Amino acid sequence: MHPAPTSPQLFNISRRRFLHSAAASLAWSSLGAYGLDLVNRPSKRVGLIGTGWYGKSDLFRLMQVAPVEVVALCDVDQHQLRGAAELVSQRQKSGKPPRLFSDYREMLKGKDLDIVLVGTPDHWHALQMIAAAEAGADVYVQKPISADIAEGEAMLAAARKHQRVVQVGTQRKSTPHLIDAKKRVVDAGLLGKIGHVDLCCYYGMRAGGNPPLEPVPEFLDYEMWTGPAPMRPYDGLPHRSWWRAFTEYGNGIVGDMCVHMLDTARWMLDLGWPQRVSSSGGIFVQKGGKSNISDTQSALFEYPDLSVTWQHRTWGEAPDPEYPWALFIHGEKGVLKASTQRADFIPHDKTAQPIHFDCIFEREKFPEDVTEKDIELNAAPATRLHMLDFLAAIDRRGRPIADIEQGHISTASCILANLAMQTGRTLAYDPQAKIITGDAAATKLLRRPYRQPWQHPEAG
Repeated sequence: MHPAPTSPQLFNISRRRFLHSAAASLAWSSLGAYGLDLVNRPSKRVGLIGTGWYGKSDLFRLMQVAPVEVVALCDVDQHQLRGAAELVSQRQKSGKPPRLFSDYREMLKGKDLDIVLVGTPDHWHALQMIAAAEAGADVYVQKPISADIAEGEAMLAAARKHQRVVQVGTQRKSTPHLIDAKKRVVDAGLLGKIGHVDLCCYYGMRAGGNPPLEPVPEFLDYEMWTGPAPMRPYDGLPHRSWWRAFTEYGNGIVGDMCVHMLDTARWMLDLGWPQRVSSSGGIFVQKGGKSNISDTQSALFEYPDLSVTWQHRTWGEAPDPEYPWALFIHGEKGVLKASTQRADFIPHDKTAQPIHFDCIFEREKFPEDVTEKDIELNAAPATRLHMLDFLAAIDRRGRPIADIEQGHISTASCILANLAMQTGRTLAYDPQAKIITGDAAATKLLRRPYRQPWQHPEAG
């Protein structure tokens, strides 16, 4: 907790409201005049691959800020697909239902989509993003961008080869109160010399349980859902949380949650690839159930004159209850605490004024947010700004704020942490040679084997 300001309470409330408004204005002004003329812009033809929770959430945020026409949806779960189609037809002005597909390759075959959103589980991101780029679409792909590092290299190469704009769903860069905190604290030099960053997540989000095997329901194409990943025996719908419990489909809590906070720290401090990555951890407490991802893990990302550490536990309590999933930037003059919900600058000089930053919600401006099922209200304004930045990059054929290259660096760094834990060695990745320096055995782990007949994409 930061020390209480000494100013009168009424002044604090007014100041907070002013800063709240200023943060929103700063975020929107970063887009220039782009957002002012959306109604006069031609409609974009949009397709979504993966109509689950976050796929729909991303799509609905895009529909809120731009005159798009959703013309195609794809999902291997027919129930999920039909439910999404009904919601889309209700929301879009034309009222037209989108075309429905169970195979993304069929959806992309017509090459008639301007934008493709990829909201599938992590093991599908690479093949679908690359296929969309090859079909001539600009792409919004969820984080982490890939399940292995070689996939990420291939995705970056495809985006550049086909000259496609690819925005990654690391929307902390578009979060109004974090934009404000970066400008007023980090960029303003209030922290002084920065020497360390702590990243953490203490959410109890590791799915447990040991469900029995059961027949695959007729409405789910489990073969296609599994795709290039190893096929686990079917033990219930894998959507949302269950698939994340397995290394077959993703990279655990590090791949899911560290990627956000590491990406935010890299953006705030202008960091590139870490020089070395080490990690330790495992399943220390939650030993029951089928999940094979770590429940406890630490990682160290080394930069020149700066160390960045990660810690997660999916059990117990957070050391700082107000910042259970967060980053802490430590400087000689103070610390900046930052999360999706708030931020606080705490100066070491007790006579200096702390600064608090509130999360911005837009319930009044977008009242439909309040009734949307499973929406993350705190993330909705950030995703809307992220979509506007994506559209602005498409207009100018430039790089968006969360360009695929930056998404690749953040994703690959997190994957390196898992590989370091697996091997028990400190790893140094060379992005030019695409090897782990001095470690041939670890280099072989940069590419996961694909299940036949799927072929791993190449960066060449």
